Amino acid sequence: MADVKEHRICIKFCFKLNKTAAETHRMLKEAFGEQALSQARTFEWFKRFKVGGESVEDRKHSGRRSTCTTPEMITKVHEVILEDRRQTIHDVCNRIGLSYGSCQHILADELNMRRIAAKFVPCVLNNDQ
Repeated sequence: MADVKEHRICIKFCFKLNKTAAETHRMLKEAFGEQALSQARTFEWFKRFKVGGESVEDRKHSGRRSTCTTPEMITKVHEVILEDRRQTIHDVCNRIGLSYGSCQHILADELNMRRIAAKFVPCVLNNDQ
């Protein structure tokens, strides 16, 4: 997806030009095609600007920060996977002491690995490899 902040800036620009939310969404679809924000997100951001919001940044989230995706934990998961690429996510979880979801997040999002033919490999491989 194209830069979401860029979309929000475009929405704010259209708002300042007194466009409607529907017109704004149509313009985003025309400019960004399939990469455009959904209608619901467009209307949500349009409403934020309508009630006086000026920032295109996300609001601060309350709550605890994630403790499982620290650089040390990511390194541990990577080392465990490199020892034996044929193990399951459950095996990795049990060895390190992470939850299944946290381990899956680290593998998929942080290390960009997917399971192919019962082996974890980086996603940058092409079909011939």
